[in-house]
Formats: sequence, C-alpha cells, structure tokens
Amino acid sequence: MKKILPAVLAVAALTLPLQAGDHKETDRLENCGIVIQEIMDIPDNIPQDLIDKADCVIVYPSVLKGAFIFGGSYGRGAMTCRTGERFNGPWSAPTMMALEGGSFGLQIGGQATDFVLLVMNERGAKAIMNSKVKLGADASAAAGPKGRNAEASTDVTLRAEILSYSRARGLFAGISLAGSTVRPDGSANENLYHKKVDAQDVVFKGVVPVPTSAQKFIAYLNRKSPKNMSSGQKI
Repeated sequence: MKKILPAVLAVAALTLPLQAGDHKETDRLENCGIVIQEIMDIPDNIPQDLIDKADCVIVYPSVLKGAFIFGGSYGRGAMTCRTGERFNGPWSAPTMMALEGGSFGLQIGGQATDFVLLVMNERGAKAIMNSKVKLGADASAAAGPKGRNAEASTDVTLRAEILSYSRARGLFAGISLAGSTVRPDGSANENLYHKKVDAQDVVFKGVVPVPTSAQKFIAYLNRKSPKNMSSGQKI
C-alpha cells in the first residue's frame, strides 16, 4: 500500500494540469461561439458578403489590451476554416490560436476586447498555419468595413488577406491590428485534443472531430455562411 500511494499521487499530479488546461480551452471555445454570434447579430455588423467570401474565421474573446504600462497585448482564441481543397466545404474543427502585439491602442489599466479576424484567401490561411505571422508585414491586413449594406469591394478590402474587427464596452468597429502577430497555439491544441496535433492537420485534414465545446461556434458559422461565394476564384 505504501508503494502504491506515491504512484497514484504521481499520476494525479500529472493529470491535474492537463485537466486544468483542457477546461481553459473549453471555456475559450465556448466564448468564441458566444462572441461570433453576438457580433454577427449586431445591426451594424460584419457584412454578410464578407463572411461569405472568407476562407477562415479567427475569434479572440476578451483580449487584454495594455494591462501594464510597458505591456503589450495578449489573447487566446480559435480559428476555423472551410474544409475541402477549394475551401468550399463545412467549417472545420478549430485550432487554438494566439494573438500578441501592442500596436492597437494600448491603455494604462487595460480593458478586455473581443476580436474577429476574417482570412480572405488561401495564401493568408496557409501563412498563418505555417508559422507566426505579423499582420501588415507577413500578411496584408486592414480594418474591416461594417454594416449589413456596406460596400465591401473597396480597394483596401480587395487587397487585404485579413480583415479585423473589434468589440469593447459594447462598441463594435473595424480595427487595424497591423504589427500584431497571429500564430497557432500548439500547447493549447495539445490540451484540447489530448495529443500533439499540427494546426494544419486540424483545419485542413480533419484529423480530429469538432469538440463539444466548439459545436456552437462551428454550427453557427455553418448556418450563417454555409457556402463560400468566392470558392475557386482566389489566388
């Protein structure tokens, strides 16, 4: 008995951090589902034609902006892409994502802001999956236009690989995240899926099912934008 007890305690010590991490990722995915639905339900929201032309959507709920005088920003969220060779299938299981940088309005004391990023073409999607991407440098980015009837075919929108939106204190707007970095969060994926899994395999190869905690997030996008209206027309 004396020999068994230390072994049991050792296993428990290893298991508890995994369970804590899994719970944290579960909460993030549930919040992603809430944020995307609330933002899309805003009357002056992300134009439907932009959602319908996007290959991927990234949601960062409650990003901390400028919590310290010399701090930057730090956020964790999730990315889903349309499946299929031409991004013309249902939305994929999510890969966990990180957002880092400090170029978008730091404030002493900080505040929590929700961000939604639309990835508009295959080049932008694959760049993000491959490595850390600096917005505005490694991938072209712009503040997204808003409004149900907004003219979304401006030169900036047509050129941008990533369009970004924010919501803070009830205010919703397109916002530039130039200078911030976006990258897959490998450790969070491992916590969520209980194994090491590559972000590209999650999104592009469908190696894992949609977790229960992400079903609201993915189901909403499948209802809101079931078809890619620019499939096969992108570079």
